Amino acid sequence: MDLTTKYLGFELPHPLMPGASPLVDDLDTVRRLEDAGAAAIVMHSLFEEQIVSEQMATHQAIDGTSNAWAEAMSYFPEQDDYRLGPEEYLEQLRKIKEIVSVPVIASLNGTTLGGWLDYAKQMEQAGADALELNVYSLATDPAVTGPQIEQNTLEMVRAVKKGVEVPVAVKLSPFYSSLSHFAQQLDEAGVDGIVLFNRFYQPDIDIEELEVERTLQLSTSSELLLRLRWLAILSGNVKASLALTGGVHTEVDAIKAVMTGAHAVQVVSTLLQNGPERLQIMREAMAAWLEEHEYQSLQQMQGSMNLSRSPDPKAFERANYMHILASWNR
Repeated sequence: MDLTTKYLGFELPHPLMPGASPLVDDLDTVRRLEDAGAAAIVMHSLFEEQIVSEQMATHQAIDGTSNAWAEAMSYFPEQDDYRLGPEEYLEQLRKIKEIVSVPVIASLNGTTLGGWLDYAKQMEQAGADALELNVYSLATDPAVTGPQIEQNTLEMVRAVKKGVEVPVAVKLSPFYSSLSHFAQQLDEAGVDGIVLFNRFYQPDIDIEELEVERTLQLSTSSELLLRLRWLAILSGNVKASLALTGGVHTEVDAIKAVMTGAHAVQVVSTLLQNGPERLQIMREAMAAWLEEHEYQSLQQMQGSMNLSRSPDPKAFERANYMHILASWNR
């Protein structure tokens, strides 16, 4: 069965790849991912805060200590909270490139314009075949408008695109007032791919200790629905490649992603739970499903369930909404 797909300009044997996760920190695990047939390797993010913190520490060492420096540094997480510092990240990227033959996608995570974006070029020089710009941001300042947030992201995208020659994908959250319009703006800014969606890890509250607690919950297939909906909306309306991440645990999840328009399907939680070999099981099950349902190729199925195939997508969405509300029974 022909499972080939094209993502970020790469001809891939199939759409399945590990998404950003700690799996890439261990080179033996990276080898197992490639052995399981990973179409590409996506590294976890290097954070803006890591880069800025290291730059501030360097200035502090050169210029001497001061209360101002100490206060400024206190706003950043401890370096031990990060898996790899900036230089260690680049070195790990080089090592991964040495041991795998598939494309390696490095990731930058941040929210502001600044010198940290220069690391995109360093990632390219370290061997990254593509970059994923992860714009994880929670808008808490009431003085900052939606258009300002979007414009800031577009400026970051343009800065990164100007600085590198490798393809650049942007990983988004679903929290935009008009995601379709923003996706088209990203298209016009020259992005090569759009990844849907970032997972926001929500903190919990300890009501006895009156403290905020960090929580980490792996995804479930129930998180897939929001992503499928927006894939279906954007597919056929943007030139950029589309990738889905979050909620893919089975071959059925992956098939739904491709049907709604995904060119690549990033998998994380099920690999953390079941090991890298889960990727091969999903790939083989996808091929068997397509053959059973008499598809000639994955590309024949790609985008077959997107909303551009509907004569009136807006009416379709309203009809589904009304039907669900009207059909509820206890």
